[in-house]
Amino acid sequence: MNAPTQLHGNVLTSQGWIQGNMVFDQRIRAIDGRPLRREPRVIDEGDYILPGFIDLHVHGGGGRDVMEGGDAVQVLSRLHARHGTTSLLATTMTAPLEELEVALRAIADACGSRQPGQARVLGVHLEGPYINPGKLGAQPDFAIEASLEQVDYLNSLAPLKLITIAPEVDGHLKLVCKLAHRGMKVQIGHTAGSYDDGVAALAHGASGFTHLFNAMSGFHHRAPGMVGAALAHATYAELIPDLLHVHPGAIRAALRAIPRLFCVTDSTAAAGMPDGDYALGRQVVHKCAGGVRLDDGTLAGSVLTMDQALRNLIALGMDVAEASLRTSTYAADYLGLSDRGRLATGCHADVVVLDRHFAVKAVYVEGEEIDLADA
Repeated sequence: MNAPTQLHGNVLTSQGWIQGNMVFDQRIRAIDGRPLRREPRVIDEGDYILPGFIDLHVHGGGGRDVMEGGDAVQVLSRLHARHGTTSLLATTMTAPLEELEVALRAIADACGSRQPGQARVLGVHLEGPYINPGKLGAQPDFAIEASLEQVDYLNSLAPLKLITIAPEVDGHLKLVCKLAHRGMKVQIGHTAGSYDDGVAALAHGASGFTHLFNAMSGFHHRAPGMVGAALAHATYAELIPDLLHVHPGAIRAALRAIPRLFCVTDSTAAAGMPDGDYALGRQVVHKCAGGVRLDDGTLAGSVLTMDQALRNLIALGMDVAEASLRTSTYAADYLGLSDRGRLATGCHADVVVLDRHFAVKAVYVEGEEIDLADA
C-alpha cells in the first residue's frame, strides 16, 4: 500500500482556515495546524488547499461531447480534472430517444468505473428533452412532453441525478412531484413559464433552476417571470459565471437573493481546445473570442472550467472561502453528498491546490494525483 500523501499550506476545512497539514490516502485521515482568523491571502503565505470543484452541468471538453457516446465522457472528465474538477454530472442535450440511449449507456460505463486521471462521474444531468420548445436556447428542436415511464426507462440506463424540466408544459407539474418523491433533483429550466409557474413547481418539489437567467422568462417589476420566482423563493440555483452568459451585476443580485447559488460551467467540447468548430449534440458550434455560439450568434454552452469560475468570483470581490462554497460545497449539499465538497476527516480526498494567483498547482481525485501536464 502506498504511503499517505501529506500537503502543507492554508487548508480550507469545514470549520474554517487552518495553516498546517492534511494527510490522506483515498480518504482524508487528518488535518492539523494553526487556525487562521483572517483570509490567508491577507497573510500572503502558502498555497490554498481547497475541496475539489464539483460541476453539475458538463456537456463536453477536450474536443469531445457527451452525446457522442463511446469514450467521450472519459475524455472530458480528464480535461476537467486537470482544471480542478473532481466530480461532475455528464449532461445530455435534447435529442431523439435513440440518441439519448447511446449517450446514457456510455455515461453508465463511466459512472461504474473511474479510470486513472479522470474526475468522478456521479451520474447524469438530463437537460431536455422535457423543455419548452419556445425556449430551446442552443438545444436542438426535439423537445417533448415528459412521462414517468420514459424517465424510469432512461434512469434504468444510467443514474439520473438531475433533470431539467419546463413546469408550464402540460403534465409536467404532476411529474415534478412524482420525481421529487423518488429522490430525483428537478430543476426548472428552458422555460417560458411565469412567476406563478415557478412558485407552483417549487411547491411541487422542484429544487433548483438550470443556468439561472439563461433560457427562461426574465424579470420585470410587473411580470417577475421565472427569474423573479428564483430570486424570491429559491434556496439553490446553478449559474454560469463565465461573464458572458450573465452580467456581473446580475450575478451579484443572484448571490444576494439565493443563499446557495452554485456555479456550473455548461462546458462544451470546445473547453480546453483552440478556436474552431465543435459538436454540441447534433449541432455545430463555433468557439471564438472566449465563447461558443451557433451560426445565428446564440450562446451555446461555454468553454469555462471551474478553476476559471472560481477566479471570476474572486475578481467580483468574493473571498476565497465563499467562492469555494459556490464551486464545490453547495453542489455537493444539493445532491446530498456529505463526503464530497469539503475537507474533513473521513471525506473523499478530492482536493485542489492553488497558488497565490489561484492557478491550479495540484489536483487529487479520491487520493489520486492528477497529471496536469496537458492542462
